[in-house]
Amino acid sequence: MKTLAYPLLLVAASAALAGCGGGDPAPAAPSATVPAAVAAAESTAPGVPCGEIAGTGGAKTAVVAHGKVDCAAATKLLTDYFAKLTPAEANDADGPGPIVLDEWTCGSGPHDPVTACSTEDGRQVEGTRR
Repeated sequence: MKTLAYPLLLVAASAALAGCGGGDPAPAAPSATVPAAVAAAESTAPGVPCGEIAGTGGAKTAVVAHGKVDCAAATKLLTDYFAKLTPAEANDADGPGPIVLDEWTCGSGPHDPVTACSTEDGRQVEGTRR
């Protein structure tokens, strides 16, 4: 009989506590995952200038790293992107890209001076033609 009394006491206590909230719902437990857009926004502000590289056609391109990307990796990524970009891709009416380089995806819109590279975990690198 003692084994039945303990679970019944827990049920009664739980029911009593459930009614003590004053009508306010219990706050939701924080989620272990952060939405990708939020993670990207948090990881991209404000960005670290990393100097310039030669972009398409030798144009000077300013490099900015966002999130957990160091400048050496950011400049190498954009240098590799521009080296891989074919003349047809560079002159595509829809803009160059998307081109995948390991875990990164890079590209830009038509006639857009900014090349953007990103990863699924929210890291970003931008190259802006000068």
